[in-house]
Amino acid sequence: MSEHTAVDKYSGYHASMKSYVTGFFLSVLLTATPFWLVMAKVLPTPGVTALVVLGFAAVQIVVHMVYFLHMNARVEGGWSMLALLFTAVLVLIMLAGSIWVMYNLNTSMMPVHDMTQMRLMP
Repeated sequence: MSEHTAVDKYSGYHASMKSYVTGFFLSVLLTATPFWLVMAKVLPTPGVTALVVLGFAAVQIVVHMVYFLHMNARVEGGWSMLALLFTAVLVLIMLAGSIWVMYNLNTSMMPVHDMTQMRLMP
């Protein structure tokens, strides 16, 4: 019996059928709602619709991580959550750096000349 409690102490989160069903219904809701918003054109502009859909996507990512991947601060002593945060920071740094480099390259490029004027040059 003590061996079983030692395994439970380190194994972390145990899923139940209730948590899987809750995660499933939340996932269906978070998928169907943006689909309806886009197809019925409920929101006034496409930009607002895109932002709302991205918000639903972010919430759905969290739902999947909590209900299906069982990620929380208790599992594996918090190491899986720390690995997720480290990955998110790296992705954010790479995206921000890429956008920064592309912006600077765009502003540093020579202006595009009209090719019809190039024929008139000697």
